[in-house]
Amino acid sequence: MTQSSTAQRVLLQGDFDRFARLSHDDNPIHCDPDFAAKSHFGATVAHGMMLYSCICKALTEQVGPGVVQLEQTLMFPNATYVGERLHVNLKPEAEADGILDIVTEVSKVGAGGTAIATATGRCKVVLPDAALPTVAPAPHAAEPGDAELYGLRPGMNASTTRTFAAADLDEYGDLTGDRNPIFRDDLEARARGFTRRIVPWPLLAGMFSDLLGTRLPGRGTGWMKQSLRYPSAAHPGEALTATVTITRLRADKELVNLATRVCAADGRVVCDGEALVLVRNLESKLAVRTEQA
Repeated sequence: MTQSSTAQRVLLQGDFDRFARLSHDDNPIHCDPDFAAKSHFGATVAHGMMLYSCICKALTEQVGPGVVQLEQTLMFPNATYVGERLHVNLKPEAEADGILDIVTEVSKVGAGGTAIATATGRCKVVLPDAALPTVAPAPHAAEPGDAELYGLRPGMNASTTRTFAAADLDEYGDLTGDRNPIFRDDLEARARGFTRRIVPWPLLAGMFSDLLGTRLPGRGTGWMKQSLRYPSAAHPGEALTATVTITRLRADKELVNLATRVCAADGRVVCDGEALVLVRNLESKLAVRTEQA
């Protein structure tokens, strides 16, 4: 891959609902039109990890089948609504030792044909014919901030354990169109250096989406930013535990920072990173407002 390339996708409410079932994230800003209409979004919006899956699909198609992701950063500056045409742009910036650094952007078409970014960031991927490197998990640290926000406090955490089945990986491929063979076929995955097919990265990160959007901070949470690193691969059939932990509160901006991590049963880290979320639309807050009105 030597130059910028683009792909397109239109997401419908049925896609939001299918991704909610697949990720277990039924946050009402994605799935409940009545709730979403009362939020600052004004209507249901796409899951952040659904947009990430569009990036992964483009990587498979444009970098090549067998591409392996090491890192991804994501910011969500604008919402994606039902029926909007999305463009996925990949811009390679540097390559060294078989690792390619790529600027990634999902955008939609605004008034007058202007491009409006909905998911921006960059990723590091291993080219299909390059050896897989060793990646170490990163440490997490608390930061100075406020002591409380809407009942939330630093150090609070939530966890969930899930075992992805082969059927979940097949549904991911059908829903997203991402046909990377290392997600679909044991022989292809072994040829790439894995023991068998691996769980797609948006499904791993979707475990954070589930926790952030339904438990901590809770239903109505809006995802602003996420960093992701993949120290090792996860496989269907093994128990994976995701944990999110509050590291900082900023009451003046209604923002919460969290450490995020997914571990396998044997203790190895398969995904880690940091999240920044907006708690302006928390369901519990909106319920109180309605009762007081």
